[in-house]
Amino acid sequence: MIHKLVTSPINLVIKVGEKIKEEADKELYDLPTIQQKLIQLQMMYELGEIPEEAYKEKEEELLLRYETAKRLEMEQWEELTKKK
Repeated sequence: MIHKLVTSPINLVIKVGEKIKEEADKELYDLPTIQQKLIQLQMMYELGEIPEEAYKEKEEELLLRYETAKRLEMEQWEELTKKK
């Protein structure tokens, strides 16, 4: 009983942390979200809302995230196909 009293708060913190990480990863590596951000960035640049330097910097960041997301997606796909 005492063991549960001690470990329950720790388990709750762990579960909350896992959920936060899951949501952050979803935001960072969600392909449609990244694509939408790239489109918005392109539009902002073309409308003159951001300078070229800022555009290139943000575009590079988004493209790196896109590559990572694609790699993660392929790894998940390979795992699923191996299980079958």
